[in-house]
Amino acid sequence: MVILLFGPPGSGKGTQSRLITNWLEIPAISTGDMLRAEIQAGTDLGKSAQSIMASGRLVSDDLVNRMLAHRVTEPDCRNGFLLDGYPRTVEQAQFLDCLLARGGMAKPIILHLDVPLDALLGRLTSRRQCPKCGTIYNLLHQPPRKAGICDNDGCKLVTRKDDTEDVVRERLRTYEAQTRPVLAHYQDRPEFHQIRGDRSPQYIFEEITGILDPLVPKDLAAN
Repeated sequence: MVILLFGPPGSGKGTQSRLITNWLEIPAISTGDMLRAEIQAGTDLGKSAQSIMASGRLVSDDLVNRMLAHRVTEPDCRNGFLLDGYPRTVEQAQFLDCLLARGGMAKPIILHLDVPLDALLGRLTSRRQCPKCGTIYNLLHQPPRKAGICDNDGCKLVTRKDDTEDVVRERLRTYEAQTRPVLAHYQDRPEFHQIRGDRSPQYIFEEITGILDPLVPKDLAAN
C-alpha cells in the first residue's frame, strides 16, 4: 500500500502521518529524511546532494527521484510506505507513477487534508513555544496550565518568527502555489480522497481508516 499525504502547514498532517504509519506498521518517508540518510551513509547520491546543498542550490528532481527509487527498495517498505512531502512537483508525480508501475506496486492512495484558511491561521498564530525546553503549546487546543508560562520549567512562552500572521500567510501562499498542480495531477483518480481537516485528529483519523481499511491487504491486516 502506497499512501501520499498532502496538507498545508497547520493541517495536522504530521499527527495523521504518525497515526497511519503506526496503525499499518509501514514507514513514513520524507524528502528531508531521505537526504539526511543518504548523506549520513556517505553514498554517491548523498555526496552529490551534500555538494549541491553546500553551494546553496536546491537538490534537483532527478536526484530526489533517484533517492526515492533507492529508498523504497529497503526491506521496511515491503508492505508499503507513506510519502510525506513527496511528490512536490508534477515531474516528481509522473516519475512516481512510472516507478510504481515498473515495480508492480499498487497505485497510490492520495489523502489531502483540506482546511479553511481562517482555521489554519488560527492554529498557526496560536502556537507558543518554550525557549528553554522547546515544548510547543497551542492557545486554542493545548494551552499551558498558566497563561503564557511553560508547564515544565516556568519560562515565559514566545511566538516563533515563522508563526506570525504575515509569515504564516506567505507560507500558505507558497504551499498553495507549489502543491495545487500536484493535486490536480491526482484529483480525478478514484484513489484521490479529500478530507476535512478542520476537525479533531481522532475524527480525521477515523475517516482515514474508513478509507484505507477496505484496501489493506489481508496479509498486512493479519500482522
